[in-house]
Amino acid sequence: MFFSRFYLLGAHIIKSRVKAPTLTQRTPYFPVSHNKFLRGLRHELFSSTSNKPDPEDNNAEKINVTFVDKDGEETHVKVPVGMSMLEAAHENDIELEGACEGSLACSTCHVIVMDVDKYNNLPDPTDEENDMLDLAFGLTETSRLGCQIIAKPELDGLRLALPAATRNFAVDGYKPKPH
Repeated sequence: MFFSRFYLLGAHIIKSRVKAPTLTQRTPYFPVSHNKFLRGLRHELFSSTSNKPDPEDNNAEKINVTFVDKDGEETHVKVPVGMSMLEAAHENDIELEGACEGSLACSTCHVIVMDVDKYNNLPDPTDEENDMLDLAFGLTETSRLGCQIIAKPELDGLRLALPAATRNFAVDGYKPKPH
């Protein structure tokens, strides 16, 4: 460490004494097109306010969602547009674990979309979601992670079946309470 500081000091002195042009021009890390995009979103990316809908706002647009548990009991809830099904389940005391709190690091919020037409209205799953779904218990053709299903008007009437079990490799039998 002692020698590296002297080396840097010597390099700085030499550069200040020699007025030679630099060989390479410094460029920004992102190309200009990305900088323009990021500049427009800067206040949103680093904002301390949340873009999540307020569940207690009565004027917010809501959709009807039905959760069907492993025993076949149905729970009908109204979900504000923009909220994930994992958040909706937690707010309505539905047994959907979500151990990673929606960070795509587990498959404990695995749900099965019961209507193929509604499943086709969902955006295609990302590679990260597919990787987590591979670990899910009782995987089907219409399986998705509840944290990745975001409520939107075309999903009104969505029916989600909860699988009989989950695979939580971190803790066995413990059900965390959402924050």
